[in-house]
Amino acid sequence: MTDTPQRTRPLRVLAAMSGGVDSAVAAARAAEAGHDVTGVHLALSANPQSFRTGARGCCTIEDSRDARRAADVIGIPFYVWDLADRFREDVVEDFVAEYEAGRTPNPCLRCNEKIKFAALLDKALALGFDAVCTGHYAKIVTLPDGSRELHRASDMAKDQSYVLGVLDERQLAHALFPLGDTLTSKDEIRAEAERRGLAVAKKPDSHDICFIADGDTQGFLAKRLGKAEGDIVDESGTKVGTHEGAYGFTIGQRKGLRIGHPAADGKPRYVLDISPVDNTVTVGPAAALDVTGLTAIKPRWCGTAPAAPGVYTAQLRAHGGETEVRAELTDGELHVTFTEPVRGVAPGQAIVLYDDTRVVGSATIATTARREAATA
Repeated sequence: MTDTPQRTRPLRVLAAMSGGVDSAVAAARAAEAGHDVTGVHLALSANPQSFRTGARGCCTIEDSRDARRAADVIGIPFYVWDLADRFREDVVEDFVAEYEAGRTPNPCLRCNEKIKFAALLDKALALGFDAVCTGHYAKIVTLPDGSRELHRASDMAKDQSYVLGVLDERQLAHALFPLGDTLTSKDEIRAEAERRGLAVAKKPDSHDICFIADGDTQGFLAKRLGKAEGDIVDESGTKVGTHEGAYGFTIGQRKGLRIGHPAADGKPRYVLDISPVDNTVTVGPAAALDVTGLTAIKPRWCGTAPAAPGVYTAQLRAHGGETEVRAELTDGELHVTFTEPVRGVAPGQAIVLYDDTRVVGSATIATTARREAATA
């Protein structure tokens, strides 16, 4: 098996350059490997100043300039493509709508699905490019028959395969992840960037959500959806507090509940349920967060869909650990049972299934099943 496409000629590669260190090093490695590389920065906002600056390495004017300087040092052509309208519709509006419906979306995963490996890839292929290259830490393994698999990065500490679990077989056939085999620390990646003369070597990593400039998700949603006061209730339905919008909460949340008095047992309370219909947030003890199973919709497979029930490991958050599950695809829905209960699972999140290091696919969590003892 090999981690590079089995082709006899150099590829025409479109390198998505965010302005951060990872994408710059990925583009440099692709060019050093002999590929014909062109850099492109995606302009994702009609008003880039509204996006987070400084530490982002993503989509601001500052980031586009950093990406251009890196392309100049590498010695590759560079362009800026305006995908702001597509990003607003497919990522930002989806983010707002999901929270309004009481779900917890992952905008970075949606951006990979809809922007980098749909809009960008489609445009790249139409222009004659063979592949899109990004700075994600994940591996693509090419099998003897030419088919390709998505695997975790060699370094689990930097693995980003979770946010790539939405890629299908066609998209994997045109993807390059030059950092996937890197077993070095992030400091060594920065040292490599410095050796290559890339000014982004010391640029901080990106965190949080790029289109929320101040990092205040609740404030961003309040501006978009307006304040809507409602009740915070306990498991018996007794009112214990109020809120200014159910969209401002996530399952498993502990802080910021503004509950006027402690629970009878004196223990912390967590968000158990969000009901946008009656604008109610239900809170309760940590044990009531235990989930034994879930149903997920809109499955996307990194290859052939599983033909029969099977045992896998699953990841439920971008920086979460693995848990063993039994999964079965029935009538287009993924039904999952956990070997051991897990906590804080929220509708709207993605569940990504793995077979050892291979990414099997992903789906969006629709409903969860709680342990009966916790909710009795």
